[in-house]
Amino acid sequence: MPFGLCNVPATFERLEELVLTGLIGDACLVYLDDIIIVGRTFEEHLHKLERVLMKIQSANLKLSPKKCSLFKRQVSFLGYVVSEEGIRTDPEKIAAVKE
Repeated sequence: MPFGLCNVPATFERLEELVLTGLIGDACLVYLDDIIIVGRTFEEHLHKLERVLMKIQSANLKLSPKKCSLFKRQVSFLGYVVSEEGIRTDPEKIAAVKE
């Protein structure tokens, strides 16, 4: 898909939503080219990761290993920090407002 066209991100996100039907909201969160896989335990996370990867593989899509981060306890996503403690505003995003 050629990048630089204004509708490419939205088109790609629709493709991801189609490929990951049944998993979004339960096993993963999707925004543009980011997929966040969540689990309460390592085993649950691993199971959901396997389900997501199988759907991606069956759609013949590819991932860039150097852009993948696996088994993180905390991630920044859309201006929030998501962790086992819950969701909070990313301190970097509110630093300018505080100053």
